[in-house]
Amino acid sequence: MPTFQSDSLRSQTIHRVLRKYPGLFGVPFLILMVGASFGLQSFTQIRYDLHDKKIQQVTAEQALGLDKNRKKFDIREVYYKLSASSDDDWEQKRIARPKGVPEWGVPPTEDPSSPSHKS
Repeated sequence: MPTFQSDSLRSQTIHRVLRKYPGLFGVPFLILMVGASFGLQSFTQIRYDLHDKKIQQVTAEQALGLDKNRKKFDIREVYYKLSASSDDDWEQKRIARPKGVPEWGVPPTEDPSSPSHKS
């Protein structure tokens, strides 16, 4: 007698049927997985609905608190306010130049008409 039996699992009836018809195991498994995903969908939808409801309640409370003292924005009012302010209330001031710099900027260091190097 050999140490390991070569055909011990295949001799049982269930294994012979599954070997002959593999869909007997695969199809019910797929039906169970698809059915479970549809079943769990309702539970996850409840979770997200409660989260959205909580967010909407907070924003509604904040909206009520912020709208009490808010002034309505009117673009025409801002335009007239800006156009009424005069542009004559500024004064031109000249800043002092650093020592050694002439009035019209820094003079060139070389004469541009004379060639500086020979080719």
